Amino acid sequence: MVEQKHLIDFATGGMPAVLSTSILIGVLERTAREALAPFLEPDERSVGAEIELRHFAPTPLGQRVTCTARVIQADGAQITFQVEARDQHELIARGLHKRAVIRVEHFARRLARKTS
Repeated sequence: MVEQKHLIDFATGGMPAVLSTSILIGVLERTAREALAPFLEPDERSVGAEIELRHFAPTPLGQRVTCTARVIQADGAQITFQVEARDQHELIARGLHKRAVIRVEHFARRLARKTS
C-alpha cells in the first residue's frame, strides 16, 4: 500500500505526490530476495548486485502495488530475475534484477577488512 513515506520528496508547486522510484526499487529487490531465501543454505544470503528498471507509470497515495520476481537465469552464485510492479490499474515498472548468493561469514570478513 503506498503510504506517505513512499512518496517522492519533491511534490511541490503542483507536482502530484506519487510513489518514488527509489522506494519501488527497494520493494522489488525485497521481493526477489524473499523469493530466493527458501532455496538458500542456512549460512547463505543473497545481496543485490544490479538493477535495470523502467518505471513508466505513476502510482498515487493509497494504491496497492503488487510486485513479482521470476528467476530467468542462474549462473553459479548469480541469479537474474525479471521483476514487475503493478498498481490497481496497470503495469507500472518492469526490469531485471541480479542477486549474488553469498556466505555470511565470508561476507562479514570482507567487510571487516574495510573497517580495520
